[in-house]
Amino acid sequence: MSRTRTAILAALALVAGASGTAFAVVPGDVGAAAVPCTVDYQVQNQWDTGFTAAVTVTNNGAAKSSWALKWSYAGNQKVTSGWNAKLSQSGTAVTAANESYNGTLATGGSASFGFQGTYSGTNAIPATFTLDGVTCNVDDGGGPTDPPDPTGPKVDNPYSGAKVYVNPEWSAKAAAEPGGSRISNQPTGVWLDRIAAINGVNGGMGLRDHLDTALTQKGSGELVVQLVIYNLPGRDCAALASNGELGPTEIDRYKTQYIDPIAAILADPKYAALRIVTTIEIDSLPNLVTNTGSRPTATPQCDVMKANGNYQKGVGYALNKLGDAPNVYNYIDAGHHGWIGWDDNFAASATVMKEAATSEGATVNDVHGFITNTANYSALKENNFTINDNVAGKSVRESKWVDWNRYVDELSFAQGFRNQLVTTGFNSGIGMLIDTSRNGWGGTARPTGPGATTTVDTYIDGGRYDRRIHIGNWCNQSGAGLGERPQANPATGIDAYVWMKPPGESDGSSQFIENDEGKGFDRMCDPTYTGNPRNGNNLSGALPNSPLSGHWFSAQFQELMKNAYPAL
Repeated sequence: MSRTRTAILAALALVAGASGTAFAVVPGDVGAAAVPCTVDYQVQNQWDTGFTAAVTVTNNGAAKSSWALKWSYAGNQKVTSGWNAKLSQSGTAVTAANESYNGTLATGGSASFGFQGTYSGTNAIPATFTLDGVTCNVDDGGGPTDPPDPTGPKVDNPYSGAKVYVNPEWSAKAAAEPGGSRISNQPTGVWLDRIAAINGVNGGMGLRDHLDTALTQKGSGELVVQLVIYNLPGRDCAALASNGELGPTEIDRYKTQYIDPIAAILADPKYAALRIVTTIEIDSLPNLVTNTGSRPTATPQCDVMKANGNYQKGVGYALNKLGDAPNVYNYIDAGHHGWIGWDDNFAASATVMKEAATSEGATVNDVHGFITNTANYSALKENNFTINDNVAGKSVRESKWVDWNRYVDELSFAQGFRNQLVTTGFNSGIGMLIDTSRNGWGGTARPTGPGATTTVDTYIDGGRYDRRIHIGNWCNQSGAGLGERPQANPATGIDAYVWMKPPGESDGSSQFIENDEGKGFDRMCDPTYTGNPRNGNNLSGALPNSPLSGHWFSAQFQELMKNAYPAL
């Protein structure tokens, strides 16, 4: 979260055996020249004999080409392994020195690293940090310090040990469908896709209504509420079906009429007991990499958004303002493997996300994690082939389906992209979410084993679960099914599988429909469309007779249930 404290929380101690708790040493105001450096030290996980920690150091002095951060423990903590820094320990004294790739520390720049350690008794946070011999988190003038930040710690994974909010509006629609009661109690995301959604559209529930209902559902346990923040200026510059109400230059309106009111509601102490997870602006930032400039997939609209910077500004502003609430967990949308899994897109997308997360007052500490496959169809795990397979003398990367991508499914991509994000400068404790609402690909078309080894294409096409015509197809896909049910901690580095896109809500209309929601007509939602460079000029694979994006699509809901995997 964004903080402006210049004091260090030196008195915090962790109770032995506590788990899933992060205590932060409060970083100072980056803009305050009197504080030469600030350190954010967070215990990410803790068990009876060990813990993991994430550390971010910010340099407010002259730029550095190398650095060393030092601290001492009051107890018997021992660092056993680390990442993104060279860690050494002598007695209680620890030194973290830069690696070759992160030695540059500009004025105002930050570096993040993490480590695992052991302890017994208590695991007190270090009282003092020095960066190249200079004490951090303390005013040079030696004046009084601010009181401890009152917002308290965040848990490492908000989904751990918690129920997740069931949206009664979606639940009622699902239950009204034949067979829908089998899944109508599943938690789904609440989409705030326009300003009017904050107070409720056409008599429907607004944000406060959802949060009030969540308090009732919560009972005496923990409960997560999932919100989709989705209203950027010039939204979805490469997909007309999900265009929004705000024009490319309306960043001020986005801030004052959309984000500020949401932030004010989330900060209401009435809702402090809820764990609020926000998915920040799906399908936005990767567009600045993949759909701009001289690329064949470029659009004029995306070139405009890259030039004006309003995607980064909007995301940064949202992270900053929403992250001020201690119970809000921001997850940035990170596309999917069939979008940014290629070498040209992978690191570049992480860089754009870092730009957004450090703009408009935001820092990487405002980012709890990332979410992939939101409202998409990429298979969670392809079990019939791997990226390392070779068939008929060719790598699977040479197949038409994989097309030189380095990832073949969403789980491997999410785990790999998490590592890239940490390398780019995000905290080592970030977690990933994967939207599994529509990526099951079950039913009679689901392959039971690898394809024929005649050619690399017969091998992949015969064995892949994802039955789309092309991996670039995204609108109301025919043959798709419900995926893994929402669950916490399903795999390494993954905070949860979630249904952020409510099953049964359309991706876009199959023909133009007049509307007052700012939503255009995208031919990718037309089943007769023969494609564009973004889907290899293939048929769209979309279902016919679909309504506007976000509107209920009964035929799709029935197909998702029919093709669910695991089956219902």
